[in-house]
Amino acid sequence: MEAFLVLEDGRWFRGQGFGAQTGRGGEVVFNTSMTGYQEIFTDPSYAGQMVCLTQPQIGNYGANVWDDEADHPYIEALIVREFSRLASNWRSQEACQAYLERHRVPVLSDIDTRALVRHLRSQGVKRGYLLHGPEAAGFDPHHSAALESWRDRARAVPPMVGLDLAKAVTTHAGYDWSQALGDDIPEHAPAVAPGEDALRVVAYDFGIKRNILRQLAAHGCRVRVVPAATSAEDVLALKPDGIFLSNGPGDPEPVDYARQTIRKLMGRAPIFGICLGHQLVGLALGGRTYKLKFGHHGGNHPVRHNATGRIEITAHNHNFAVDPDSLPAAEVELTHFDLNDGTLEGLRHRSLPLYSVQYHPEASPGPHDSHYLFADFVRMMRDWKAAGGDA
Repeated sequence: MEAFLVLEDGRWFRGQGFGAQTGRGGEVVFNTSMTGYQEIFTDPSYAGQMVCLTQPQIGNYGANVWDDEADHPYIEALIVREFSRLASNWRSQEACQAYLERHRVPVLSDIDTRALVRHLRSQGVKRGYLLHGPEAAGFDPHHSAALESWRDRARAVPPMVGLDLAKAVTTHAGYDWSQALGDDIPEHAPAVAPGEDALRVVAYDFGIKRNILRQLAAHGCRVRVVPAATSAEDVLALKPDGIFLSNGPGDPEPVDYARQTIRKLMGRAPIFGICLGHQLVGLALGGRTYKLKFGHHGGNHPVRHNATGRIEITAHNHNFAVDPDSLPAAEVELTHFDLNDGTLEGLRHRSLPLYSVQYHPEASPGPHDSHYLFADFVRMMRDWKAAGGDA
């Protein structure tokens, strides 16, 4: 059946509808990853967004329980060039059509995704509305009044600036995590030595991905996941060896409760942040954040590690960034930069055990160039304990 995407500026696209037969609004972004579509579907950082994938064939290897990054997809809708209703892979448990329909996610296929991406790159990300199912029946985009009506629906989607979505996706209660990576443990992730206690890590869930938790467990950590608004006092009462700040969706500025909590935790235990966690660290250090024109979404971004000059190929999923000029140079070392546009991708406190990165070192299915950051976190916690640090 026909389906339509109408953007807030009046640009529209006609295609075929799959997945759930329901209309949906959201901010439209694009992702350049070549594989890992199920991990993208289920990444909580995509809450409130419709995702256009530039890889032209999506769904051909199906879906399974192992590749989920959360309990269910968080994308508002999927936009692709060619959507496969068949699956051919030994790991597949169901076709993507069935998977997305079961989770009430609509799909727009058979559109010129190159044209959409070029539009978003030149004009910036846009809010949009996907007409699917009954809503799309009889819609004529050439009829000015009809188009204006659905453009108004796109404009009614709340803008991402000012949205605290972490509270919408976070866990409602704390829980323990112990599942590791199985046989896929990085070479620089040695098992816990005989007689050596596992490190206690408290992980803030602002929209945490399961592969982050697997990486921490594989590196010898006993992880307790807590809700986004958990107080510093409650975290310190758990006597953590380290504190992890997770990825998540939305604007970091309204998540002021987390910024204040991080301020209280700094210097009380080693801290490692990723993505939204990195942005919140920047705010806690007195910096500012800003919204990127079309964001970074994909598994092929080159990042320079300043200390070594090494170039890492990394996975990104962020719409906001920390302004490097807003950070106090006497306290903060700028450690990583994106080579495409110079965006700050990592920082480290000069005297406290605290560092963070904007990109995703845990990326599944990859790349894996930045797995060393989890080993660095373990070393920082061990050094902290050896020096007598105690939360």
